[in-house]
Amino acid sequence: MNREVSPDRLRRTCDPRAFSFSTTEELNPLTEIVGQERAIEALWLGLSLEDPQHRYNIYASGGPGLGKTSAVSRLLERVSQTRPVPPDICYVHNFRVPHAPRYLLLPAGRGRELKADMDRCIEFLAHELPRVLESDEFKARAKKERDRFSRERDEEFHGLERKAVQLGFSLQRTPLGINTLPLKEDGSPYSQEEYGSLPESERAEILRKQEEVQGLVRETFARLAKLDEAWHEAQQQLTKKAVEFLVEPRFAQLSEKYSGLERVLAHLVEVKSDIVENVEGLQAANKKGPQTAIMVPVPDSGDRFLRYRVNVVVDRSGSEGAPVAVEGNATYTNLFGTIERRVQFGAVTTDFTQIRGGALHRANGGYLVLNAMNLLRFPLSWEALKIALKAGEIRIEDPAQMLGFAATEGLRPEPLPLDVKILLVGSPHLYYLLYHYDEDFRKLFGIRADFDTEMPWTEKSVQLMAQFVRTCQDDNPAVLPFSPSGVARLVEHAAEMASDQAKLATRFGELASLVAEASFWARERGSGVVNGDHVRQAIVKGRYRHSLLAEKVREWITRGKLIVDVHGEVVGQVNGLAVLNLGDSAFGKPTRITVNVFTAKSGVVDIEREAELGGKLHTKGVMILKGYLAARFGRQKPLSLGASLALEQSYSGIEGDSASAAELYALLSALAGIPARQGVAVTGAVDQRGRLQAIGGVNEKVEGHFLVCQELGLSGDQGVILPAANVDHLMLPEEIVHAVAEGKFHIWACSTVEEGVAILFGVPAGEPGPEATYPEDTLFRRVEDRLDEIRASLRAESERDRDDKEER
Repeated sequence: MNREVSPDRLRRTCDPRAFSFSTTEELNPLTEIVGQERAIEALWLGLSLEDPQHRYNIYASGGPGLGKTSAVSRLLERVSQTRPVPPDICYVHNFRVPHAPRYLLLPAGRGRELKADMDRCIEFLAHELPRVLESDEFKARAKKERDRFSRERDEEFHGLERKAVQLGFSLQRTPLGINTLPLKEDGSPYSQEEYGSLPESERAEILRKQEEVQGLVRETFARLAKLDEAWHEAQQQLTKKAVEFLVEPRFAQLSEKYSGLERVLAHLVEVKSDIVENVEGLQAANKKGPQTAIMVPVPDSGDRFLRYRVNVVVDRSGSEGAPVAVEGNATYTNLFGTIERRVQFGAVTTDFTQIRGGALHRANGGYLVLNAMNLLRFPLSWEALKIALKAGEIRIEDPAQMLGFAATEGLRPEPLPLDVKILLVGSPHLYYLLYHYDEDFRKLFGIRADFDTEMPWTEKSVQLMAQFVRTCQDDNPAVLPFSPSGVARLVEHAAEMASDQAKLATRFGELASLVAEASFWARERGSGVVNGDHVRQAIVKGRYRHSLLAEKVREWITRGKLIVDVHGEVVGQVNGLAVLNLGDSAFGKPTRITVNVFTAKSGVVDIEREAELGGKLHTKGVMILKGYLAARFGRQKPLSLGASLALEQSYSGIEGDSASAAELYALLSALAGIPARQGVAVTGAVDQRGRLQAIGGVNEKVEGHFLVCQELGLSGDQGVILPAANVDHLMLPEEIVHAVAEGKFHIWACSTVEEGVAILFGVPAGEPGPEATYPEDTLFRRVEDRLDEIRASLRAESERDRDDKEER
């Protein structure tokens, strides 16, 4: 049976006639996210669920280059338009607890209005307050009150003097108080000598009356103090009435304008009350006193009306729908905001106007997109985000306080209610790590949106690929329109990226780069439209930029530094195929696999494993190989042999079981003594029943072997044996397809080890007969004979050892 794969099965092509346009300029850009139906459904569910407990946040999972962030952002742009615009966020002074500023939530655009209104109100106060308090009418009223209280003071003092005279004393005012002087009958005061010459009884009487007078003085001064207090109170009330009369109309207008906003109205009441209560302080701050001899710098904001201002943290004026914030650098301050500080004369000061919002504030009421890896680089941000989601509030704190370190005393703004949907974008590996090791993660991120790396190759997906090119034109002005042949070649490249004839890769980031590069080469050729040749040139140039190491390896092979035979036949040697993945590129190369068989009971020794270069999967493949041998040749007789197996000139770790078929063929060749064709490389994993199983990197492996054969000379009998299950994964370069069509190179697809024997060795494998023996002139008969020879040699050696022992 012919196992050779025909050229038309080595690559699927896209017919440019499938497109009805002349250029992609005629098409409409994409309005949907291509090839991610599963992810879109999960996103819609997560975005549509009401989530007061913040349990249905979303993790967008997928590999790099799938356009996850772009897809999520575009979807959110549409979804956000269906939701209302959230309120503006402002912070204002807290008159009751000054170190804890209060937040205000106002309809979109009203925060800016409130700030402007308060600024105008402050300008009005700064201009009108001095004018009112310095007006003639206010001064006349103040003088009238002052005169009234002066008269009452004078009356109190005159009454005191009269009572003192009645008791025989006069009052003398001094800077240190009031002295009481006893009077004689003629009304003149006693001299010191006269007072000393008085009888003891008269002096005692004078002292008694003096105590009475001093009591009157104390009572009078107490009343005078109350009069002073009453005067100050009357003066304050007069000032308050004047100021209240001044500001009442303006605050009435503001209250009417912001009716229905309870927190705003409460704040306006507190502002008005504070202005009335502290008008003297506002006036005192407006007047500059005389310069002192020694100037001591004191930190000062310079704004005596600062506490009446409004700090608009988030202004949503002009916004449509819910906000969508994408934060690419998720530091703590970028997420939660910060409280800035001023340094004046070496002192650090701050106030509520220095509060700055973060991404959570901007996204509140909408959606916040974060890169998972970037977020986890800042452990403080991740922990604080989980706390915010669980508590349902945004706290602006000093990072040192968040970490539990002592920090300078500062502001503690009132926590803001949190209403946001978090979308984390990251890799599947990171998702499962978080799911298993962070118990909060599984509670808070209840929706996973898996982005696939490929989509089915259908007529619809091909047409969507054309629209994708049209979208690239809108996103990048340097991109030229594509012709149908250009789009067809782009579709084929997407299949090459997917390594599947039935799939197209969805790594649209890489495809967009190819579109831009193809446009560049088209422009270099003086063309205004990108055709298939331009796309092909961009692919070739891209591969050339990344093929330095691959070319070096092939150079080492052609110069004989790495020994690879692609001509002739050798016993116990088969070319396997390996893939070197460098991250941004991968290439295949043939690897010489050799086996030596000898008389021993050691079994098959894997040199790679003994040297600790073989990985677990490679070791498993070798062990399965042993199981196949035992099943084929050890059912009736014990399987005894000694063999060493090596991947020659391999100097680094080897992993995977895709070389197990080549290793088995090399072992069979060494046992049978039949040479293997060196131009035919083998790839495939073998199971214990001899079936060839699909492997990865099949296109890179075939291309790697073809290029080496091309360097060393194509002879027409070279090719690759691969598992039949991998045929629909073939998207080989056009050069290889042409070489196969011309008979210069061959691809064989086999389902079992036995099918590949005839190709590699030129003899059939053989099927066991009635006596469980294989026919003559078959590979397995030669293997069986060799195993019988080894058993006989071992048996003879064992008998000689037994005879030697008996003789001794």
